[in-house]
Amino acid sequence: MDRILPHPSAQHTPATNPSDSTVSVVSVVVIGYNDAAHLADAVRSALAQGPAVHEVIAVDDCSTDGSAEILAGLAAGDPRVRVILRETNSGGCGTPRNDGIDAAEAPYLMFLDSDDVLPPGAVDALLTAARQHDAEVASGLCVRRELPSGREVPWQPDVYRKAQLVARPELRPRLVHDTLCVNKLYRTAFVREHGIRFPEGRFVYEDFVFTARMLAAAPRIALVPDTVYVWHVRRAAAKLSISLDRSDIANWQARIEAHRQSVEILRDARGVGGKRLARAARAKFVDHSLRMYTRELTARGTEYRREWWALTRAYLATFDAADLDAAPAPGRVIARVILASDEPRDLRRLNQVAARPARLARPYPSTPDGTPVWAADLPQVTLEHLLVRPVRLLPLAVDGELRPSAGGSRLTLRLHELYGRVADAGPATVDVELVHRQTGVPGMRRTAAFAAERRGETWTAEVLLDLASLDTAVWDIRLRLLFEDGTARDSTAHAVAGPGLLRRTVVPSRRRGVLLVQPYATQAGNLSVRLAPGVRGVAGVAKRRLTRLLRSARGGGGR
Repeated sequence: MDRILPHPSAQHTPATNPSDSTVSVVSVVVIGYNDAAHLADAVRSALAQGPAVHEVIAVDDCSTDGSAEILAGLAAGDPRVRVILRETNSGGCGTPRNDGIDAAEAPYLMFLDSDDVLPPGAVDALLTAARQHDAEVASGLCVRRELPSGREVPWQPDVYRKAQLVARPELRPRLVHDTLCVNKLYRTAFVREHGIRFPEGRFVYEDFVFTARMLAAAPRIALVPDTVYVWHVRRAAAKLSISLDRSDIANWQARIEAHRQSVEILRDARGVGGKRLARAARAKFVDHSLRMYTRELTARGTEYRREWWALTRAYLATFDAADLDAAPAPGRVIARVILASDEPRDLRRLNQVAARPARLARPYPSTPDGTPVWAADLPQVTLEHLLVRPVRLLPLAVDGELRPSAGGSRLTLRLHELYGRVADAGPATVDVELVHRQTGVPGMRRTAAFAAERRGETWTAEVLLDLASLDTAVWDIRLRLLFEDGTARDSTAHAVAGPGLLRRTVVPSRRRGVLLVQPYATQAGNLSVRLAPGVRGVAGVAKRRLTRLLRSARGGGGR
């Protein structure tokens, strides 16, 4: 049985009418387990939202790291903090959130994880929209903040381009792309009336199911473009979060199961709207989840690949043809290759199709009637869309080689033909941009002209890069291909491996003395470069590498 600490203030009465703006009306449920390092920041960010917050319900899932003592101190300092101490660990995030739903006293409810924060004004922005439109749910933009760099990447920004009311979820099927529960404000009575709850116990991706239940209840949803939630991403943490730790096949199994349940919930909703949302959810799985995990396959072991392929093939077999047709082309092609083959195949080529933006590497076979196909032995996987898609959307393949040198590092780019579409558009120039991985800020721009080679099958361009002018960092190489017909295509370069490529090179530099340059391939196969200028930078890299080697030797391979 859970222990609910007494409410510090008996006279702090919540509003009973959602339209009453004279008193506090929002319950914020904060859940945590062994996260004492971040818990206080999360609770304080909720309290800092101001008088609209009636209470912060902090549910501790039987932590052993002193979290309970931290919560007791926060409750002593602010009467709005209510603490629920679970006596057994639930194994997941759903049960403690359900505890919060049951305990909430205010007319509105929202959720916050212990390692994240609410930005200033988040509650007011959501509450204002909910009241203005008499909406059961208000939803705003979430940003993923990479730590320690602080770089912020918006989550599903297309959903939140402008403020609007969605009278019924099926009128905006793209809502299924935002599976988060934390960037939303819910009318408490609506949640309870429709029995909208999280799966109990150890259930990964519990947000998928909760959000599907919410959409199936057909609420009025007010969308706001404001940032209302900051999702902290700590990739260097000793223990990765559930959503980031995808190295075990169990993670993929859990994701499939959560998605399967979500689709069933939407499909069983009353009316045709549920079926429309279910189809959109399956298309989203193909375009997002399938592509994300496919990009990682080349880094997995043989056994993982076989299990993943079998699981994925079995699940995709439950999709209708219309489900796949509704998905964007890259994910659709990946799905059809998997369905057409019993065993894993063409993983490096699939890896490039799964990249963003997608690339289709050679070969480029066709059937006797000229229909493009994935492979000669898989003629059923047709690619006829490549003949009609605009150039700006084609999965153009560009290979990149970066050769470090004291006089300037030479970047060679090779653009490949694609069923005649490239030649028809006429490659003209390429804009090359080096972008700081952590901040997203461009550090260098160059432009080069394309020249045809190999009978028009490829076009090459070369640029010299003064890498010594850049800071110590990882720099991503981004391309914008410009064609004579006036079209353009944003792309990346596929990192080419070969003698003298993709290795650390120390080159002399007038500006820095020495410069350590390491071209390398990202998980998606894109060409990027790590730089460490100066003697101190080179020494720092050497020291970190030695530390990793020693740690690996002591630990028998590390964690």
